[in-house]
Amino acid sequence: MQPNILWICTDQQRYDTIGALNNRQLRSPNIDRLVASGVSFERAYCQSPICTPSRASFLTGMYPSSVHGCGNGNAAWAEAAPLVTALLADAGYDCALAGKFHLAGARGRIEPRPQHDGYRLFHWSHGPHDYWREGHDYADWLRDQGYNLAEMLKQPQDTPPELHQTSWCADRAIDFIEADHAGKPWLMSVNIFDPHAPFDPPQPYLDRFDIEAMSGPKFRDSDLAAQAKLSELDFQTEARRPEDFAAKRIQAAYYAMIELIDDNVGRMLDALESSGQLENTVVIFTSDHGEMLGDHGLLLKGCRFYEGLVRVPLIISWPRQLLANRRRQALVELIDIAPTLLDLAGVSIPERMQGRSLSTLLTDGGAIDQHRELARCEYYSALNPDSHERYKGSYATMIRDDRHKLIVYHGLGIGELFDLREDPDEFTNLWDDPAMMSIKLGLMQQSFDALAFAVDTGSEQILSS
Repeated sequence: MQPNILWICTDQQRYDTIGALNNRQLRSPNIDRLVASGVSFERAYCQSPICTPSRASFLTGMYPSSVHGCGNGNAAWAEAAPLVTALLADAGYDCALAGKFHLAGARGRIEPRPQHDGYRLFHWSHGPHDYWREGHDYADWLRDQGYNLAEMLKQPQDTPPELHQTSWCADRAIDFIEADHAGKPWLMSVNIFDPHAPFDPPQPYLDRFDIEAMSGPKFRDSDLAAQAKLSELDFQTEARRPEDFAAKRIQAAYYAMIELIDDNVGRMLDALESSGQLENTVVIFTSDHGEMLGDHGLLLKGCRFYEGLVRVPLIISWPRQLLANRRRQALVELIDIAPTLLDLAGVSIPERMQGRSLSTLLTDGGAIDQHRELARCEYYSALNPDSHERYKGSYATMIRDDRHKLIVYHGLGIGELFDLREDPDEFTNLWDDPAMMSIKLGLMQQSFDALAFAVDTGSEQILSS
């Protein structure tokens, strides 16, 4: 019997934001339930530190450059590969979405859908914004309840939690979970906008935190000089000292948004359990990329590859079918989600798909905790230079092995090399260290090889005589 799939994807949530996975500053009892019932991949990496290219990769199981999904403001989805949701729909799944999609630009317009995305129901809400006068399902729902989103956004902290976009996404998921699917297995994509900036949780959630007691970001005075050397690279903020942008308050607000997410994860899990579907449902919890959150003096995202930005949560649970309470240290990539879902659903994996199924690590308690020798990430002019005069159109690639991370900022002759075993917070750039030359060159060769092998040569080959 094919399992149902509840796929929860937050926006801009970094890896170190789950209570059961060593964050004692926030409470996440419901995500912790998934940790206890499933497999947590603690070294999972997105394939781009920006929304659209990351989503293009995990929805297709291919690298952003392979599917022409590199920019954050694409005119339309390039249709360069089928989405995993379409493949599952073609295999008989009843699919629905609530929240963000973002395979194409959405600011100021309703995002155009792909020719075939597989979704029968499509409750689109790019975020809790008032850019759209019609076709924004969350704003339309609020209007039906007697509220006006534009007015609510003037004081977002006063939004009742039950009217928040996060809760609305969960409401749509619960409706779908409890619906009649005519005997079909189902997939529900719950694409919550939070904890994305502007860091504006409902006030009762922010009040849970003592702002002055927050740990604050990973920062040293040397970060300002280090970031000055990278100042030509596209990024949404400029480096500053954490006290200059109230970093502890932002951290508290970010964590408060995650606690609201957690409460709604609990509501969805309770709906699965009360409807008798929990044991036949694969639940995935992940995010498209992380958030700098003040680390190294930076907020938001752009052309950088620090752990807080490219490493994300990835938890997969299916009671009685997958391992429980297992924490994996294998290097994995978000492109591995698509083939994993197809594998668990008994659907053939396209040969073009560059991701690799995680099923062995999910089901075999004796399996060696290894998956990839390398994890890689791409940034190809992802922040559109036309959208801001500061953006130049940067190009960069990251690759990491079990110990070291190499970043090359292409065309500028600069880069970064970190020893993540000795320097897990990435304060010491070894790029110019003569003693690291052999490691640097070795990683460069591996990165060059990986870049070449990531080229999609197409699904068909014409035999020549």
